[in-house]
Amino acid sequence: MKLGIVGLPNVGKSTLFNAITNAGAQSANYPFCTIEPNVGVVAVPDKRLDRLAEMYQPNKFTPATIEFVDIAGLVRGASKGEGLGNKFLANIREVDAVVHVVRCFEDGDIIHVEGSIDPVRDIETIDLELILSDIEVLDRRIDKTRKLLKADKKYQAELDFFLRLREALEGGRSARSMECGEEERELMNSVSLLTNKPVIFAANLSEEDFKAGVEGNPFFQAVEAAAEKEHAAVLPICAEMEAEISGLEPEDKALFLGDLGLSESSLDRLITACYSLLGLISYLTAGKDEVRAWTIQKGTKAPQAAGKIHTDFERGFIRAEVIGFQDLMESGSMVSAKEKGLVRSEGKEYVMQDGDIVLFRFNV
Repeated sequence: MKLGIVGLPNVGKSTLFNAITNAGAQSANYPFCTIEPNVGVVAVPDKRLDRLAEMYQPNKFTPATIEFVDIAGLVRGASKGEGLGNKFLANIREVDAVVHVVRCFEDGDIIHVEGSIDPVRDIETIDLELILSDIEVLDRRIDKTRKLLKADKKYQAELDFFLRLREALEGGRSARSMECGEEERELMNSVSLLTNKPVIFAANLSEEDFKAGVEGNPFFQAVEAAAEKEHAAVLPICAEMEAEISGLEPEDKALFLGDLGLSESSLDRLITACYSLLGLISYLTAGKDEVRAWTIQKGTKAPQAAGKIHTDFERGFIRAEVIGFQDLMESGSMVSAKEKGLVRSEGKEYVMQDGDIVLFRFNV
């Protein structure tokens, strides 16, 4: 999974990126300090995998990973090449989902590119540039569909939908906010539209406001209202605080978070939110050789899940031996779980569940 961190200059993008990846992206109080997209790969925290590692003491421990891309700050006019616009648009096109960092704090020492703090305006600024880019892409698809329609009338419904979509974009609405039927959604997904990508608004609060709670922050409330219209998720963060704790040892970090009444960091919450947004789950494999997490789409059947490990596993799939994580923990060992009849034999139609511990049987 590749996530693009976007936002206007000086909203806390690179500070957040540095905190969650420790990749050292330059952070400075002026626009365009991030000239090339910085990329950091982070392990997905999974306490279930940690427990399995304690049980098996494996030779190899392989968590799932997420790639974060810190994309250069966008300004008004990017769709026409202003600032680093063309580079920004090319980089964002390659990600699976967008983490849009929005500034929700006052600080006279940190310049805002628009001169004042207004998160809804900032969201609209970026959305508008993405929408303008999407209209160009959609116009090319509409031209193509019109040519196809001359030869075959079956393309009329497709053209009608794309014209309706264009009208929505021209009205300032993102593609993801459009109500669509299943067939229309497939049509939309066949066009590479930036505003169709899933988005999480990361509302960046001051440390004081973050500790006090979001209820008293009008900026955060405004972002929540904007997110609802966009069919988007919203997550309160404090990038400055995340940067402070990123270098702490796990025990010290846990104590720090515990003092705030939190059980997990913003990174953990961000990953959980992204998995939910993209409809992703993890299944686990465990043994002395390796304990590993595998990321799949919710609803994936056993043979296709096996194919994530190796194509031969899917091609020669026989069955999956499955046990739920909690059942294994309560049993104490796989041997004990088998004696209790908790390890199930599942066939080709089995739909994988989050936290399944699996051994695939195959023959090629």
